[in-house]
Amino acid sequence: MSDLSIELHWQRAEPVLQTAKYSNAHTVQYNSSYDVQVDAAPDWGGDPANTNPEQALASALSSCHMMTFLALAAKADWPVASYHDYAVAHLGKNARGQMSVTRIDLHPVVRFDTGFSVDDAKLAEMQDRAHRYCFIANTLADSVEINIF
Repeated sequence: MSDLSIELHWQRAEPVLQTAKYSNAHTVQYNSSYDVQVDAAPDWGGDPANTNPEQALASALSSCHMMTFLALAAKADWPVASYHDYAVAHLGKNARGQMSVTRIDLHPVVRFDTGFSVDDAKLAEMQDRAHRYCFIANTLADSVEINIF
């Protein structure tokens, strides 16, 4: 199987590392060429202009779910014209009382070529199958509740 990697770089900007007195801002590089500015979530003092690990997790799940859905739709000869999702990662305490992403809500909207349609039950079944086969969802299966609306 594949090994997929990123590079992360953080450099202290303050004279000393002290609790609550340093920046979490850092850079994550994908494929040795694409840099993403990352920080803590705004509730934890991060810059809201940067992404944060919780958003990145929601993004990974949403992307994986979409790609799995498209693969299944192609096999079923469903002419998907567009796919849009609004994903929300919810922070809270898990069963052990630790802060975590407790739930990720996906809100996919699928549009088909003109003249093609499927009923809501078949679409929901295909979304459920996409969730079951998504690598990221399977990785998170024991720790995060996934809600597809």
